[in-house]
Amino acid sequence: MTRKNALAFDGREVRSLLEAERAHSGPVHVDWLRFTARLRNAGTPSADMLFPAPVDQHYNIWEPEYRTALINHLIRQVPDCDQTPAMQAHELAQRVAELLGQGFTVHEGINKGHDFYKARWSIHRNGQECGWVGFGASSDSPRQKAQADTLHCNLYGAACTYAASGWRERVADLIDEYRASITRIDYALDFFGGIAGGMARVQQDYMTGLCDSRGKRPKCNQVGDWCNGAERSFYIGSKEAGKQTNVYEKGHQLFGRESGDKWQRIELRYGNKLRDLPSDMLRRPADFFAGASDWHASMLSEFNSQLTEISPEPVQCRERLQDKTADAAVSRVWRWLNNTAAASIATAFDLAGESFLDLVTTSKLPKRLQQFSVAERRAAFDRILNNHPAQACPA
Repeated sequence: MTRKNALAFDGREVRSLLEAERAHSGPVHVDWLRFTARLRNAGTPSADMLFPAPVDQHYNIWEPEYRTALINHLIRQVPDCDQTPAMQAHELAQRVAELLGQGFTVHEGINKGHDFYKARWSIHRNGQECGWVGFGASSDSPRQKAQADTLHCNLYGAACTYAASGWRERVADLIDEYRASITRIDYALDFFGGIAGGMARVQQDYMTGLCDSRGKRPKCNQVGDWCNGAERSFYIGSKEAGKQTNVYEKGHQLFGRESGDKWQRIELRYGNKLRDLPSDMLRRPADFFAGASDWHASMLSEFNSQLTEISPEPVQCRERLQDKTADAAVSRVWRWLNNTAAASIATAFDLAGESFLDLVTTSKLPKRLQQFSVAERRAAFDRILNNHPAQACPA
């Protein structure tokens, strides 16, 4: 079987799974999940790991005790400072694999870490990695030292798609138990027969302002063969802003453009850069999808006008501390100018001529403003002088 045919077979299986999930759990599919927990909230490793059996004991390779002994042997090979995190990470990976359902296992080996974690336990399905739990830091930098105090779980789209029914609620409960923080969650709304009006309609919706949020138009980006109408993606927002929507031709991705498959997907990614992502985003994906914007809510309603129980819930942004701090500094400088120096400045401006220009163009910045960039100072003055509140986050 060629790779292309294998991909098409996988695509048909994925579609079948998504249709079954839709009938059971609702129209919005969770397609990616990442969360981070602090070591102090991860609990104590099991007694089997803390007090392993003697290494010279012989086991039948099919017995559970053999696997436990193997894991303990691997953990004993990591540096002392990482042994307890390795145990805690393995237990988290084991629990996640169990919650995902039958067929998910933790690979019996410690692999090199990703995303600045020193090492990871891989979660497998059918011999392929579909997720991992990372531990330890890859360097001694201050930022990495803070990361060393955490465990991080990353579940790919394959894990989310092939997981057993109810996995979202089970993992949400686990996140609450660990007092963990979701750092990324992707939602997908699939139109197997295509979106009414197609990609051209999505582009037009954006151009006419239907995708605007809080009166602002988010950035857009078009990728793919738009001239010939194939394999196109339309991005709204940005990863940097922590909220990005990608509308694309899923059928072309899975089956090839020559298939003419009409499957289109609206994928919404949330990140935690400017937002706190609650565990309820796993329990009520349709509500949070609809809460992203009026356009998202309308597309969900268009998908199924009978969804009367949807309660759109936006993910509120944290206030930008840097903007707030810059505003405070500029306010004090401006207040001092008005209350103390205004009369002297006005006199010098009127009488000193070029000497006044030399003074104001060669003087150093006030100390309280030196920590901010030119753009941040300019934006803060604009907000203070024009009475504009600091924007919490991009559209």
